[in-house]
Amino acid sequence: MENLYVAQRSRAVLSCVLDGPVDPAALSAAFEAVTAEQPQLLTRIVPDGDGHALESLPEAERPRLRTRAGGEEAFLEELNTPLTVGGPLTRAVLVTDPGTGPGEERHTLVLSIDHVITDGHSGIALLNTLWDRYRDIVDGTEAPPRPVAGLAEPVSALLPPSDLADTAKHLQQRVERIGSHPVELVQYDVKATEEAPEEPYRLEFQRLVLDSGATTGLRERARTAGLSVHALISAALLLAARRRMDGTDPRLLGCTSPVDLRSRLSPPVPAARMVPAVTMNVQVLPVGKESDVLELAREVGDGMRDFLDRGDHFREMRIMPSAPRHPALHLGTVIVTNLGAVSGPRLPEGTRVTDVRLTPAREHYFPQAGRSPMLACITTFDGRLAIEFPHYTACFSRPFMRELADEVQASLLALAEA
Repeated sequence: MENLYVAQRSRAVLSCVLDGPVDPAALSAAFEAVTAEQPQLLTRIVPDGDGHALESLPEAERPRLRTRAGGEEAFLEELNTPLTVGGPLTRAVLVTDPGTGPGEERHTLVLSIDHVITDGHSGIALLNTLWDRYRDIVDGTEAPPRPVAGLAEPVSALLPPSDLADTAKHLQQRVERIGSHPVELVQYDVKATEEAPEEPYRLEFQRLVLDSGATTGLRERARTAGLSVHALISAALLLAARRRMDGTDPRLLGCTSPVDLRSRLSPPVPAARMVPAVTMNVQVLPVGKESDVLELAREVGDGMRDFLDRGDHFREMRIMPSAPRHPALHLGTVIVTNLGAVSGPRLPEGTRVTDVRLTPAREHYFPQAGRSPMLACITTFDGRLAIEFPHYTACFSRPFMRELADEVQASLLALAEA
């Protein structure tokens, strides 16, 4: 299954903004310590038959913490710097803002991890473990090195026993379903041109953040309606996508939600284990421009429960290697990832975290396609919900995505206030 991510060149980019002093030497030592305990972080992708495999990196090529000066633009440069096949599968960069003085230091740590060896949960666990180790080093309480395990098994090898005929039947049903109910996608607002753009195309993002009060209000609104926060946000995104399409009749839209498998396996897979442990749930729903957001959210929530009750999360994982032969297998109008409520890093006294982010990134975009799914990555660090909307500027423009983010934020605030 991980071979899919090799082709996509997708990665998780975690970052945190820090006010106060940071010791680069201590952070470098912490990074080397935590990567030494996770063999996947010290590997590279190599060809293996018709697919790929992981091979240990030579000592000289192992990832080390890099330091550089810069601000927001430096973060964007890191977001647009790929992890290449054959190179390290993680990169850590400490960016120091040169505009701050000794008494008002500001830094940003940017941690990039290849999707071949991570998902959101393990990425967040790695970020927090890195800062835990840094805090121990700075405070002089560093524990002895932890034992190093072997390479973790792929999650696909940990699935319950299955009937090959059942898997084949599920794939056939899914292929027939996507053929009879194709979903519609949002058209790019940037038109293809043969002329060179005024500035290079690149990966950017729009972002919305709810404060802790609005986040609590949204949770309460979901609870009183018998819904999940994920279903509410998915419904708001589907409506925003529909309003960017012509006509007034309902359209068939797809909502693709990655589903965590770690807690659903026996025994459960710890969050710290560096493997991608997600499968996909695709729902196809008729959506009108004036559809009721709560009714739409109820459909999304009911569909997710049915998906899990049927055990389709395991079936979907088993058929994921068939995706290259059936490109629309997991195609949705919107892709909505949600990591749930998690804690952010804990730092030594005198340095505080002012922001934590998880931004999905990938290298392969196709402006010539004319349309594509819209991706929304939901995180809730320390009680504040945020949604990242990464986009490629040759496909969706900044004003287009800013308007989309503002519309979704207004919808969520209205739900929270209710």
